[in-house]
Amino acid sequence: MAIDYEKPGWYILHTFSGYEMMVKDSLLRMIENNNLKDQIFDVKIPMGQTIEEKNGKRKVVERKLLPCYVFIKMIYSNQLWYLVTNTRGVTGFVGPQGRPIPMKDDEIRKMRLEEVVVDANFAVGDHVNIDSGPLEGFEGVITELNDISQKAKVNIQMFGRSTDVEVEYIQIKKIDVV
Repeated sequence: MAIDYEKPGWYILHTFSGYEMMVKDSLLRMIENNNLKDQIFDVKIPMGQTIEEKNGKRKVVERKLLPCYVFIKMIYSNQLWYLVTNTRGVTGFVGPQGRPIPMKDDEIRKMRLEEVVVDANFAVGDHVNIDSGPLEGFEGVITELNDISQKAKVNIQMFGRSTDVEVEYIQIKKIDVV
């Protein structure tokens, strides 16, 4: 499968520990100073909320989901590779020999970098196989579809009982029942 470097893709940068915000700020400044808005579209550090308890008090804290990694959406070129890898704090792109490979749509969706719309050719009553996530390997029947949230309710057999579970469209594949 050939990689299409002509269209924008999400790439992963590896950084020194604790340098993620500095790298993001430096990249945003570089985009502004070199007028690269038409080649580099977004820079993100995936964050998640956790609850910490300190001195008997609970508070919600923002934490990096993947320390030492920054995600960048760009149209890849050797010039941009040079500019990005020479940014202070960047150790390189994630990929073979430091050459980046764009992330797949399901990876982008799982990391919540952007909403990837999946063409749902599903209907209520279709038999599907769950091919990713904690319920991977289960087969079931679609009982409900929600195109807005891109989720489906699937009735599966778990522990000898019929159970409805909610999964994302991207996690299921339609199977033909003979």
